[in-house]
Amino acid sequence: MTRVEVETPYGAARAELHSAAEGRAALLLGHGAGGGFEAEDLVCAARTATAAGVHVALVEQPYRVAGRRAPAPARQLDACWLAVAEDLGQRWFPELPLIFGGRSSGARVACRTAEAGGASAVLCLAFPLRPPGKPDKDRGDELFSVEVPTLVVQGESDPFGEPEPSTNREVVLVPGDHSLRADTGTVSRAVAEWLGRILRLLD
Repeated sequence: MTRVEVETPYGAARAELHSAAEGRAALLLGHGAGGGFEAEDLVCAARTATAAGVHVALVEQPYRVAGRRAPAPARQLDACWLAVAEDLGQRWFPELPLIFGGRSSGARVACRTAEAGGASAVLCLAFPLRPPGKPDKDRGDELFSVEVPTLVVQGESDPFGEPEPSTNREVVLVPGDHSLRADTGTVSRAVAEWLGRILRLLD
């Protein structure tokens, strides 16, 4: 495991790199709005990916690196994410296909930047479709606009809602709520099976 800092337009971001024995692709994972990359579902996805032959970068946004808890505006998050993706793609994962992903807010960033960042696929852990009690604040367009293969792993009792599957979007429901802590084994199997299909497509 290697930790690196990456300069972005809004301060230094941090990435924790986990190398796979056989690097067939690279998965960049972003954290939720109020948490870091030690969240159990992110750790689970990272382990699953490296076992499947995918390098992983757990990406910490500059506001978290600076010690702030309140998330930065979406445009800043996206700009920082793209800067990190470009830097890591050149320095650590040259010529490898990039998969964007994250949990909650990090999943939204991954979706919004997938096209601009040239992502080959997107992994969403607990996508926050609608804030509880605020049906007017629907974020579905961010998810539905992604054109590359996408996996959404969602808790069966997630108060943020349940996205619908589509031609290029798989939705796997697992026991538990928005944290996805209740059954990380099921989360791991869903990610492993999806990554296997993605890697066959990329090969």
